[in-house]
Amino acid sequence: MAASTGVGNAAVPDSKDPASDSPTIQYSMVLDHLIGEKRPVKDLNPAVMGGLPVPAKSEEQKMIERGMESCAFKSALACVGGFVLGGAFGVFTAGIDTNVGFDPKDPLRTPTAREVLKDMGQRGMSYAKNFAIVGAMFSCTECIIESHRGVSDWKNAVYSGCVTGGAIGFRAGLKAGVLGCGGFAAFSAAIEYYLR
Repeated sequence: MAASTGVGNAAVPDSKDPASDSPTIQYSMVLDHLIGEKRPVKDLNPAVMGGLPVPAKSEEQKMIERGMESCAFKSALACVGGFVLGGAFGVFTAGIDTNVGFDPKDPLRTPTAREVLKDMGQRGMSYAKNFAIVGAMFSCTECIIESHRGVSDWKNAVYSGCVTGGAIGFRAGLKAGVLGCGGFAAFSAAIEYYLR
């Protein structure tokens, strides 16, 4: 290297040094290539990422998938689930109720097992029907609202809760419908907040 040294002179690098020929790297340029617009788009194919390749879906699989995502299937599933849950809840509440099988004409008589089971079955069936109706209404309205809005967020459940509660409460009058709308919407919002 031909560098001149002297008392007042600083060392000057030779122009033939390969490090001096490369352009300077700026932090903003690096960021632009890492997270900016010049970032290369990577193929997220599972085979490239080390996962198992997913075969293309057949027409039957696509048809079943469309059927399971339809509003009718979701409503039917919620109806059956509500029926089972409501029946279990009704039988449970009848089991802990002290008035099951109670005869007001003869308060000292102990009810028979048959009478108790009959009352438990009636209460279970009543709860099952109510839960099934509420579940089907809520699921159907939520699916329709989600399809119409094109967004899957917490607002769909709140709107659906309002529609369902209002429809159920409206049978008892306008005030009950408004209270039902508000109550179901608040409950749906709380559940969505908790689940998300």
